[in-house]
Amino acid sequence: MPDVPAADAVRPWRSELAKRRVLLVDDEVAVLLTMKAVLEISGFDVDTATSAQEGKSKLRTREYQMVITDMRMESDAAGREVIQAARTAPYHPAVALLTAFPVEQDDWMEMGADRMLVKPMQTPVLIRQLEKLLESHAAKLARLSSAAAGAASEGKAGAKKVVAKKTPAKRPAGRKVAAKRTPAKKAIKRRAR
Repeated sequence: MPDVPAADAVRPWRSELAKRRVLLVDDEVAVLLTMKAVLEISGFDVDTATSAQEGKSKLRTREYQMVITDMRMESDAAGREVIQAARTAPYHPAVALLTAFPVEQDDWMEMGADRMLVKPMQTPVLIRQLEKLLESHAAKLARLSSAAAGAASEGKAGAKKVVAKKTPAKRPAGRKVAAKRTPAKKAIKRRAR
């Protein structure tokens, strides 16, 4: 049996928490605190923000596996700002749009959200949707990562092939090789006869 620190033996889920860090952004404190409690009971490590500005700041200072943001906060575009900030984060979190005002799928997907959550929502449904989102997002990141690695290795192999084609063949020293006659040179020579 491998040596496991005592603290980790008592809390085997501890390493899982780091994989399930969530930023919850909503200006309604009651909703924010309720969602935070539900998510923490379900094993998520939750940070909260009460405005788009605070949410964007936290996205820059800490890494999250998921961002859940309300659509309308200090402005109608506040949720969109949080989504855009999450999309530009170097660690690529999953993004869920939380709203009491459902929008068309094309609209929330165009904003950059991976999922739309309509509040109020039953707790088991919410947790299932978030778990599903994390799984599908992890699979998406894995596909993108392997595609990028494949493209990079193909690019290196392609570059080697191009270099090999451009390198002239070595000729034995002292031997002259006749220039290859092109059709234009042949035509000129025929006219000269």
